Amino acid sequence: MINWDDFEKVEIRSGTILEVSDFPKAKKPAYQLTIDFGPLGIKHSSAQITHHYPKESLKGKQVVAVVNFPPKQIANFFSECLVLGVYDENNQVILLQPDKNVANGQRIG
Repeated sequence: MINWDDFEKVEIRSGTILEVSDFPKAKKPAYQLTIDFGPLGIKHSSAQITHHYPKESLKGKQVVAVVNFPPKQIANFFSECLVLGVYDENNQVILLQPDKNVANGQRIG
């Protein structure tokens, strides 16, 4: 079990996807995302969300992400945040999203 102090260390924030690119060098199908986190700035992420989300459907979509992991190199790309989702019955990711528009960078709690 974790305690509340442990949970508070995880910075989970809202952001809006600005750009989406194919990521052919990823081992599993993925996109490269550019996400606006408001006062926290712009961050990049590799996201394995190609099954449920055509590239053109993602621009402007709000997402929820962990923003305080160290950057992780995936092939020739540095992923700076972890976009969160739920695995469906086929182990494909369905994005977690606010059900109303919120400001970029808002903390999840």
